Amino acid sequence: MKRLLQLLIICTSLVVVAGSNTDSQPKSNEQRVRDYVAAYNERKLDVMMAMVSDDVQWLDIAGDKITVETQGKTKLRESLTSYWKSVPTSKSELEWIQSTGSRVAAKEKAIWQAKSGEKSQSSLSVYEFQNGLIARVHYFPVEK
Repeated sequence: MKRLLQLLIICTSLVVVAGSNTDSQPKSNEQRVRDYVAAYNERKLDVMMAMVSDDVQWLDIAGDKITVETQGKTKLRESLTSYWKSVPTSKSELEWIQSTGSRVAAKEKAIWQAKSGEKSQSSLSVYEFQNGLIARVHYFPVEK
C-alpha cells in the first residue's frame, strides 16, 4: 500500500489541469507538472501518457537505495490503473513547486478517503524533463 501511495503522490504531483494551451508561448516545465497532476486528478490517463517519454522512469529514493518502481509507458499505465482501482478517491495537491531548468521539484500531498475518514500524506518529488516530456520522476519517502 505504501508503494502505491508513493506512486500516487508522484503521479498526482504532475497534474493540475490538462487543457489546450491557447498561448503562443510554449509551456514551462513547471506548468507541465501542474497539468500532469490535474490529469491525474481527473483520471485522464491518455493525457498523462502523452506527457511522458516512452521510457519514463519512476524512481523511489530511500536513503542510499534507488528503486525503479516503473519503467516505460506501458508499466506506468498498468500501475496507475491498478492504483486507481485500489484507491479510487485518491487526489493530489501541489503544496509548493520550484523549477530549475530541466527539473521541477514539488512537495505533493496525496489525499484519499479511508474507512476511518480522510487521510493524507506529503512527499517530495523531482520531475526530470527531456524534449518537453517527463523522462524521470525521483520520489522521496513520505514525510511523517
